[in-house]
Amino acid sequence: MPEDTFDDVVDLVAGPRWPDLIGALRRGGRYVTAGAIAGPIVELDVRTLYLRDLSFFGTTFQPGNILPDVIGYIERGELSPKIAQIFELRDLHTAQQVFLYKNHIGKIAIRIP
Repeated sequence: MPEDTFDDVVDLVAGPRWPDLIGALRRGGRYVTAGAIAGPIVELDVRTLYLRDLSFFGTTFQPGNILPDVIGYIERGELSPKIAQIFELRDLHTAQQVFLYKNHIGKIAIRIP
């Protein structure tokens, strides 16, 4: 993952690739998590947090306007979701294997005919 690239990272995964996400944040960046499906325990060199002026947030509740706002950003081209890989429906088993391996960044998408 490229370093010092993103202003914000929203993570539902955590786990062993967590340091890559933190490294991808620009100085003053924000990390938001709402899950830990790859593992809840991560290692942090606290100097990374304060020397790069990072902000960390945990979230489990969002106001009702969040989803419509995000859809609006996507429709206006202001936000584009990261797609790791697209599979045909007939390859669903392979898609599940890729997902379980947890070596992807972004969403695994299934194309329905």
